[in-house]
Amino acid sequence: MSWILLVVSGFLEAVWATALGRSEGFTRLVPSVVFFVALIASMAGLAVALRELPVGTAYAVWVGIGAVLTVTYAMATGTEPITIVKLVFLTMIVTGVVGLKLAH
Repeated sequence: MSWILLVVSGFLEAVWATALGRSEGFTRLVPSVVFFVALIASMAGLAVALRELPVGTAYAVWVGIGAVLTVTYAMATGTEPITIVKLVFLTMIVTGVVGLKLAH
């Protein structure tokens, strides 16, 4: 269950990171609210997952999922260019996250 919660929290990290970018310095209400709600939920999920998972592994997985999804969303929406180099390195992050799960 901790791994599922950690993955969901990683997804929420991508939500709050994207919302933060769209909040324009917290001057836009809806993205700012989404940011704070997703941030609290993401951190809470990470904290609960840390009850059973080692902090280093959990944090690396949480950040990896959030980073990959944030960049993927930005590329899908056209706000960031898609390049082979980015895809290779994103694949490396995903491979690392999977490897950490398998090593646990």
